[in-house]
Amino acid sequence: MSNLSDSVPARSPLEEIVRAALRTAADRGVPVAEVPLLAVAEAAGISRSTLMRRLGGTRRTLDEAVRAAGVDPGGQEPVRVRAATAAAELISAEGLAATTLERVAERAECSVHSLYAAFGGRDELLYEVYERYSPILDVEALLAGPRQSLRDTVRAIYRAMVNAFDNEPRVLPAIIADAFARPTDPAVQAMYGRMFPRILGASGRWLSEEAAAGRIRDLPLFLLLQQLSGPLFSHFLLRPAAPAIPGAENLPTPEEAIEIFTDTFVRAVALPGAEDATGEEAAGEST
Repeated sequence: MSNLSDSVPARSPLEEIVRAALRTAADRGVPVAEVPLLAVAEAAGISRSTLMRRLGGTRRTLDEAVRAAGVDPGGQEPVRVRAATAAAELISAEGLAATTLERVAERAECSVHSLYAAFGGRDELLYEVYERYSPILDVEALLAGPRQSLRDTVRAIYRAMVNAFDNEPRVLPAIIADAFARPTDPAVQAMYGRMFPRILGASGRWLSEEAAAGRIRDLPLFLLLQQLSGPLFSHFLLRPAAPAIPGAENLPTPEEAIEIFTDTFVRAVALPGAEDATGEEAAGEST
């Protein structure tokens, strides 16, 4: 007479790991994705190194096997992503000063230690938020691409800026407002200490090249940058409050405002004949 166990198909090592992961997740009351691999290995009665070998060196194999078994492995986004989102929401709602690591950790459902592991410190976290929610990456990509006319370039930069103003959470308006309200605050100083060199590396270099080629007036770079961004920033910072401002009820559309500010800047700085030079002409002048 055969043993009953002989009639039961043997499970594969991966199936055993999946069962161990599901059992441990149920015991802990968490998704499989939040169960440490060491705990899975212990439940499966193997070492962590054996577990990793059977998974081919990646946790993704376990997640895919759990999913194939009809169970969503669940889990949260990485700490870096959750923290950047949480910090952006705090900056938008309460400003830089209120965005402490403790509050970010609470909102992101992680520990302060994990924030240090992901970013190294608060300044790096804030700069990550700036990079994600400001127009800097779009402007850098624009200015690294094929040369356009002065007018077209300014218009494209303004569109990138306006998109950043419209994005939720409203990080860019909050950072600018903090610079006006608390210019000596350490968080503001740290942020602008990192931001401005980055801005100079993109917009500043482009303006310097335009001036060197004789296409715009050779003005101090800091003033050129303020002339480029200041009027547009001022308008879109105040625009949400326009319904409460007497005489400001009928504002131009954002696209109309972009066109007005583009024309104003170009008229202020362009030298005769240069404002609408084609990309080919501009590139030829710079060689």
